[in-house]
Amino acid sequence: MGSLFTGCTSSVFTPTASPNPWADDYSSLSSMENYRSWGTYNVHDPSCCKIGDYYYMYSTDAIFRENRKEAEEKGVPLGFIQMRRSKDLVNWEFLGWALPEIPQEAVEWVHSHAGGHGATNIWAPYIIPYNNKYRLYYCVSAFGRKTSYIGLAESNSPEGPWTLAGYAVKTDDTTAMNAIDPSITVDPSNGKWWMHYGSFFGGLYCVELNPETGLPLVEGDRGHLVARRANYKKDNLEAPEIIYNPDLKEYYLFVSYDPLMTTYNVRVGRSDKAEGPFIDYFGKELKDTTNNFPILTAPYRFKNHPGWAGTAHCAVFTSDDGQYFMAHQGRLSPQNQMMDLHVRQVFFTKDGWPVVSPERYAGSNPREFSAADLVGEWEVIRVQEPLYERQLEAGQILWGEGELQDEEWNMSYFVYLEKDGKLGENKGIWDFAKEDQSLQLTLNGEVVKNLIVFAGHDWENETETVLFTGLDSRGRSVWGKRIK
Repeated sequence: MGSLFTGCTSSVFTPTASPNPWADDYSSLSSMENYRSWGTYNVHDPSCCKIGDYYYMYSTDAIFRENRKEAEEKGVPLGFIQMRRSKDLVNWEFLGWALPEIPQEAVEWVHSHAGGHGATNIWAPYIIPYNNKYRLYYCVSAFGRKTSYIGLAESNSPEGPWTLAGYAVKTDDTTAMNAIDPSITVDPSNGKWWMHYGSFFGGLYCVELNPETGLPLVEGDRGHLVARRANYKKDNLEAPEIIYNPDLKEYYLFVSYDPLMTTYNVRVGRSDKAEGPFIDYFGKELKDTTNNFPILTAPYRFKNHPGWAGTAHCAVFTSDDGQYFMAHQGRLSPQNQMMDLHVRQVFFTKDGWPVVSPERYAGSNPREFSAADLVGEWEVIRVQEPLYERQLEAGQILWGEGELQDEEWNMSYFVYLEKDGKLGENKGIWDFAKEDQSLQLTLNGEVVKNLIVFAGHDWENETETVLFTGLDSRGRSVWGKRIK
């Protein structure tokens, strides 16, 4: 290996102090009358789309310390489906709620098929423009059952008001699938619309929609299976998010594993067809009864922070200039009750797999790095699947078990990149390719190649720094940030 620093003439980068855009703990703003301050707070199951000057985000109406009596007394219009907007993906304005009530037809379906239970709020909305209108899909369900309803509302504005436009899928205890968590993609080659949906109950399904109506092309069609896990008693799978990458000409199906409050994590498969079949990192179909990889996010803890759980149910979207981003909830540990918005940059590896930033997006200015910029102390996280076996109910943790076990954390450790291309304490070597901003290094005896290097914000230490992300040979994410 040649000299790492040949031709380096610019000043060497060092992490610089930079305050965080907002605080992680929002307990002081949790009272119902503070809802206008919930720009990045109480975010759960987001869907996001750039419309005009703004990124619009819609999400499940899940609220930390929700108090409906207090809201009613203080005139707070809790109305289901939270709405936000942002010009920069960092500063978010809370707009309120999209619908004034749960649509009556959805309530009647759920109550009549679940013994009068359920239909207490609206879950997992999804936004998509069509011609000069905006379509907002929404879900009403009974917890722990397959009795669910995916409805459609339309508006001439992303901020509403919304007009109800029927239902896409209805399910009950007699169906194989569960009508929840919709995500839609459009095939650019033929204009066909495909909706992916489903959950723990029966797996994930795909159904063709009529572009003119936004409803199934064939009335009553619930589609075909695209993803499942082997054990329907405990192994949770839900929250499909389908996108198309026109540069790679591939569709990517992001899915969420495990319980939403604790070990929630994101996996992904890909296909050259919107309707699948979807293949994972090892060439296995997502509808096989094996756990799939890559794994992109999972509970993690860097130094100087209590850590994040529940890092899944993602939205994946693009900016006007084609940059990819992922949004998902992050539950602030150790209690895992507060739901913060996490927005992360998304990159694609040389092999065409998406990977995400180890840190939340804070509007950092992009820059090109040299090998000299990377010399110093780093924190590294190897993102792994949970190793602790939970006993679950309907794919979720049992009451009172909302905190993570030690075996469920992905903890950071220190690695020192020395000037001579070696890692501290004779642990291996590292090499940086400036032309494509990629890093190769040895971690615990394993050579990890093609790590993507980029500028970002270190939320735990409140600095602007240099980050990397990528995958190891086993399809697990590898994250790093320079701290000194």
